[in-house]
Amino acid sequence: MAISQRLHTKLSQKLILTPSLQQAIKLLPMSTIELADLLNQEVVENPMLEEAPTDEAQASEATAQTDKADAEPEQPKKSDTWDEADYQYFFGDYLDDGYKPRMPTEIKELPPIENTLSSTSSLTDHLLWQLTAQVDDGATRDIAQAIIGNLDDDGYFVASIDEIAAMGTWPVPEVERVLGIIQHFDPVGVAARDLQECLVLQLRHLGLEGTPTERIVTDHLRLLQNHQVPEIARRLGISIDEIRPHIEIIRQLDPKPGSRYNPRPAQYVIPDVYIVKVEDQYVAVLNEEGLPQLRVSPVYRRLLDKNGDASDETRAYVKEKFRSALWLIKSVDQRQKTIHKVATSIINFQREFLDLGIEHLRPLVLRDVANDIGMHESTVSRVVNNKYMHTPQGVFEMKYFFHSGISSSYGESVSSVTIKQRIKKIIEGEDLKKPLSDSKIVSILQNEGLILARRTIAKYREELKIPTSNQRKVLY
Repeated sequence: MAISQRLHTKLSQKLILTPSLQQAIKLLPMSTIELADLLNQEVVENPMLEEAPTDEAQASEATAQTDKADAEPEQPKKSDTWDEADYQYFFGDYLDDGYKPRMPTEIKELPPIENTLSSTSSLTDHLLWQLTAQVDDGATRDIAQAIIGNLDDDGYFVASIDEIAAMGTWPVPEVERVLGIIQHFDPVGVAARDLQECLVLQLRHLGLEGTPTERIVTDHLRLLQNHQVPEIARRLGISIDEIRPHIEIIRQLDPKPGSRYNPRPAQYVIPDVYIVKVEDQYVAVLNEEGLPQLRVSPVYRRLLDKNGDASDETRAYVKEKFRSALWLIKSVDQRQKTIHKVATSIINFQREFLDLGIEHLRPLVLRDVANDIGMHESTVSRVVNNKYMHTPQGVFEMKYFFHSGISSSYGESVSSVTIKQRIKKIIEGEDLKKPLSDSKIVSILQNEGLILARRTIAKYREELKIPTSNQRKVLY
């Protein structure tokens, strides 16, 4: 059989990720702050992009163009000869003014600038100030600075004596002595190597050395953590009534003395969507504050005209940037529309939650919203990632509204979040001297029509960071 070359046609379907589609997928999971950074970067890199002028600037520009048109004779219009692709057909809504978002009618007042500027003294600064005031010896200061530099945010000494000694070839006994000096600094209990030493330092500062209070910390701290008060009383040879004041003193001690000087900065959440009630309906309003409103620069767009003075090389460069700008504007517009669709769908499913609270949160999965808006589950998953909604019940992550459900004996499906909230309220109302076990909570929920296994209750309790019944028990 002879080998020969032939040409033939073949019809097939393929899924191809075009550059514009890849860009749209990339923008979906971004938060509003990340999107604003990306758009600002694109404005710097792409000369075809510019921020759309405000309404006042647009009015002034329109007036100037009208005056110019009245002063100059009418010239025959040049036809746009860039016919490689019909961009007017595909991107007609984006060529002039760019993307015009739905802006909220209410203008939110930003906090004053003085509320954002603050300078607080850290634990290291506080200790170094005391070191300068109390220690004159240079070698002692060097060792102390090395020790202070190895304290964590809670004030604990995280290195070893040998490691500090090796840093400057200092004698180990000398490092131990300097550590003792720092442990008498304020706050009391700082530079301790573990919780037990931290509590002992505070008790000795109170003059309770050698008392049953110190013995509880030094010898029976593990029993105290497990709330085994009767066992502690038995080993100390005293009654439960006599041990109560000692335990109360321990309760007043600070297990993290350095935390007051190293406060963790508050993490502020900027909602991506606001849920506003208009008359009797809830409406989703996108938060686009801080997002630059982009459009294609009309000045650079004139360079695409073949009858212009620009060279072919310049036109090729501008053409590429023009295509990239249009893709970006369209992708941002599509992102905002998709987020609005998902938020509106969540409103429709969770209307009772918006009206009444967490107890009325409905079970919801991504498939429900995807079917409602006619999109794929993966698209919905990208949309709800890193997005927050401001609702009448508070600010929640969009993923918060998606939970599995548990069928009740009444034929209704109850959200797992609602069950967790119910477990939390049951435990909050229990008798601390007789805390409810997981099995007892199962019985209570069964009487309310919720059939759950004990291990499920234990799982939800652990997710809520609630200790076991033995650890919650108070004997006095």
